[in-house]
Amino acid sequence: MEMNENVEMITGDPKKAINKLAWPMIASMFLIFLNNIVDSIWVAGLGPAPLAALGYVTPLFMVLVGFGNGIGAGATSLISRYIGAEKRDEANNAAIHSAILSVIVSLILTVFFLLSLESLLKIMGASDVLKYAMDYGIIVFAFTAPILIPPIFGGAFRAEGDVKRATLPIAVVAIINMVLDPIFIYSFGWGVSGAALATGLSPLFAILMMLYWIFIKKDTYLSYNKKDFHNNFKMYKDILVVGIPASLEQLIMAALAVTVNYMLTLVSGSTAVAVYTAGWRIISLGLLPAIGVGTAAITVAGVAYGAKKYENIRTACRYSVKLGLISSIIVCILLFVFANQVAFIFSYSEASSHLEPLIASFIQLMCLFILYVPFGASAGNVFQGLGKGTTSFILTTFREFVLVLIFAYLLGFVFNMGERGIYYGMLLGGFLGSVIAYGYIELYVDRLIKGKVKGSEI
Repeated sequence: MEMNENVEMITGDPKKAINKLAWPMIASMFLIFLNNIVDSIWVAGLGPAPLAALGYVTPLFMVLVGFGNGIGAGATSLISRYIGAEKRDEANNAAIHSAILSVIVSLILTVFFLLSLESLLKIMGASDVLKYAMDYGIIVFAFTAPILIPPIFGGAFRAEGDVKRATLPIAVVAIINMVLDPIFIYSFGWGVSGAALATGLSPLFAILMMLYWIFIKKDTYLSYNKKDFHNNFKMYKDILVVGIPASLEQLIMAALAVTVNYMLTLVSGSTAVAVYTAGWRIISLGLLPAIGVGTAAITVAGVAYGAKKYENIRTACRYSVKLGLISSIIVCILLFVFANQVAFIFSYSEASSHLEPLIASFIQLMCLFILYVPFGASAGNVFQGLGKGTTSFILTTFREFVLVLIFAYLLGFVFNMGERGIYYGMLLGGFLGSVIAYGYIELYVDRLIKGKVKGSEI
C-alpha cells in the first residue's frame, strides 16, 4: 500500500504518533472551548438570566456536537483499521460512507431539535428564562448541518494522520465565532440571538475549507471520487457501531448536566445554575489535554488493531494516560492558584458581580475532577479505536450517570450537604468510574495479546 508521511507516522511508533496527533487537537479544542467561554463572557454582560439560559441550552448543544464527534470517531475507527490492514480501497469507501452519514444525521437532528426544543427546555426547568433560551436555541439548531459536518469530515482526516486538516478548520471556526460575538451581541444589539447566529454561521467556513481540499486540491490520502464508492450497508453499520455509542456518551454527559442543574435548582436556585454553568466551562477547558490525547489514541489504537500489532495498543493506552495525567496536574494547579482571576471574567458586570466568589470556590474544588479524567478518557477512546463503541458507552454511562449521580444525590440530599455535597458526589463517583474503566481496558488488551479474545476482522 502506497503511504504518505502521515500514514507512515500513524503506523510507526505509537508514542510518536500520539504526540504528533494530540497537540494540534488540544490546540484546536482549546480554541473551541475558549470560544464557548467567550460566548459566556459576552452573554454574562447581559445579566444572570441570559447566562442561565445558556446553561439550559448548552447540554442540548453538546448532544449535537456529540453526534458530530461520535460519528467522527466511528469514521476514524473504521478507516484507521482499514489503513492498518493495508486496505486502501476500503478506507476510501469508508470515508465516503461517513460523509453520506453526516448529511443524513444532520437532517434528522435539525428536524428533531427544532420541533422538540421548547418542550425539552421546559422539562429541564428553564421556564423562568424560556424566552432567552428559545431565542438562542432556535437559531443554533437551525444551523445543525454546518455544526455537525466538520467534525465528521475531521474524523476521516484524523484516520489518515492528517491532523492539520482535521484541526485547522475547527480552529478557524472558533476564531471567527469569537470575532462575530461582540459585533452581533452588542454592536448590532441582537443579544443572545446574536451569540447564536455567530455560533451557527462560523462553521460554514470549515466546510468550505474541507471541501476545497477534498474536491478541488485533491491532495488528501483518502479519495472521495465516485469510482471509490460502492454502497455497503455494513460500512454504515460499522461506523455507527462506534459512532452511536460515542454520540450517546455525549448524551449521557448532557443528561448529567441537566440532572445536576435540576439538583442545584432544588437546593440553591438559579444562582447555583449560573455558577455551575460558568465554572464548569472552565473545568471543561482543563479537560482538554486528556481529551485531546485520548482522541489521538483512537487513530493509533485503530491502526494497531487493523495491523494486529496488539502490543502497540497497550503502549498507546498507557502513554496516553501518562501524557494526559502530567498535563492535567499542571492545569489543575494553575486553575486552583488563579481561580479568583478566572472567576472575574464571568462576573465583570454589575449584574453578575456577586457570582465571583462562588465561581472561584467552585473552580478550586472541581479542578480535582480533571486529575482522573485521563484514565477514563483513554480507556474509552482506545475501546472506540478497536471498534468496541458499546463497551466505551457502558463504561461512560456507569461512571457519569450511575456513580456520579448516586453519590451526588446521597451527599447532596440524603446527607443534607446541599450544593457542596452535590459537587463532592460528582468527584467521588467520577474517580471510582475512571479507575474501573482503566482497569478494564488493561485487562482486555492483556487478553488480546495472549490470544484469549478474538482479534481484528474487518
